[in-house]
Amino acid sequence: MNIWLLLSAAVVIAAIASVRIAHRTGLPSLLIYLGLGLLLGESGIGGIHFEGAQLAQQLGLIALAVILAEGGLTTNWAHVRDAVPIALVLATVGIAVSIVALAVAVHVLLGMDWRMALLLGAVLASTDAAAVFSVLRRLPLPPRLAGILEAESGFNDAPTVIVVMMLSAASQPMPSLWQVALETAYELGIGAAVGLAVGPAAAYALRRVALPASGLYPIAVLALAFVAYSGAALLHGSGFLAVYVSTLILGNARLPHRAATRGFAEGAAWLAQIGLFVMLGILASPSELPRVIIPAMVAGLALVFLARPLSVVVSAALVRLARIGSLSWREQVFLSWAGLRGAVPIVLATIPWAAGVPGAKGLFNDVFIIVIVFTLVQGPTLPYLARILGVTAEGEARDLSVEAAPLEELNADLLQIRIPPGSRMHGVEIFELRLPANALVTMIVRGDRSFVPTENTRLRAEDQLLVVTTAAQRETVERRLRAVSRRGKLAGWYGERGA
Repeated sequence: MNIWLLLSAAVVIAAIASVRIAHRTGLPSLLIYLGLGLLLGESGIGGIHFEGAQLAQQLGLIALAVILAEGGLTTNWAHVRDAVPIALVLATVGIAVSIVALAVAVHVLLGMDWRMALLLGAVLASTDAAAVFSVLRRLPLPPRLAGILEAESGFNDAPTVIVVMMLSAASQPMPSLWQVALETAYELGIGAAVGLAVGPAAAYALRRVALPASGLYPIAVLALAFVAYSGAALLHGSGFLAVYVSTLILGNARLPHRAATRGFAEGAAWLAQIGLFVMLGILASPSELPRVIIPAMVAGLALVFLARPLSVVVSAALVRLARIGSLSWREQVFLSWAGLRGAVPIVLATIPWAAGVPGAKGLFNDVFIIVIVFTLVQGPTLPYLARILGVTAEGEARDLSVEAAPLEELNADLLQIRIPPGSRMHGVEIFELRLPANALVTMIVRGDRSFVPTENTRLRAEDQLLVVTTAAQRETVERRLRAVSRRGKLAGWYGERGA
């Protein structure tokens, strides 16, 4: 046991160190984690032999739930709200178009039978939340475009899992289009209902139950996310959608120690990613990969240059017809190229393998090659493509970081505000914040010193403010501070964007 603990700790430390390399090169860190897994596998220096597709599937789905929970908790609803209708179309209609387009392409070009072709299309249809979040959150994209990609990657796991599960039932006839549509609609409906029930109830409970230690709040939030996941699964609904919806609500609710909760969730998601990708790397058989390189490249090219762009174009046309938004041709090109694949397709490829579908091991190898090659190509080129298309937002200031701790006996909250670089709060005097009467800036931490401000103290970027406010006024205070940060001292009283 001590040897295994030492080896596991060394792998995690190596994976953490590799994050810096990935950040500098623009590569999603999943590629390095997969490489570590291959090194530890049967053909690498570790020599670990692992063929447990069913165990890998179960652990993979749990890890994906943790990653999705982190995505929901750290997604700012104000940024993605306007993008949700478009993201939902991409995650439903776009998924269907991508599956059919890729299935037709590989059936014609590679001679795959229809079940296997549709399985490949379904496995590769979903964009990966971890890959999208890790790359796009470093890009200075407009909030709407970044919101579309983030929300799409959060929503599209659920329908693809449902379709892959149905197609993997090899002992039953291949389901009809109507069966797939009805089953998908039912499971998504149950998942959304569970998420919408658990999220507000959990937020209400956490605001009113004073836990004895701040470290219990993050644990409670993650446990509640799995309540949503398992509850939806027991009702034969989509656990992934339930997790994402419930944590999206929790992440944007007025929770005690919200920033600490997000930090804990981010750490858990990193650990889940490391374990997941290393496990999938060990599961792969490098000796079998060379023989599938050509068909995998054909399928990958069809995915990147046919299926994904067609799904985006059809979704954009539907969005325009329904008058729920619009996408310029530049945004459509960027969305097509930014459909990154990662752990999700590889985990989904273990489902037919575990179910005993003939040829499923070859499907897993195809997907493994496609994810590595096209993530290696697409990830580093996204910043350059964004600049060429003119869809960047270079000068946009980052949002305020707000941490809150409840002062239970006083029925008040203590807010810790960090002013980011580029904020228009720089140079604003305390009295110009125009906070409500029951809120007060009690201390400023600037560099290595702290002091009590006066009404005429000018704020600076990188300052940290301690603000005491009544619990009832907390939301108004946060809204006002964010408005000033975005629009300066003349920002209106109301409006999250300082309109």
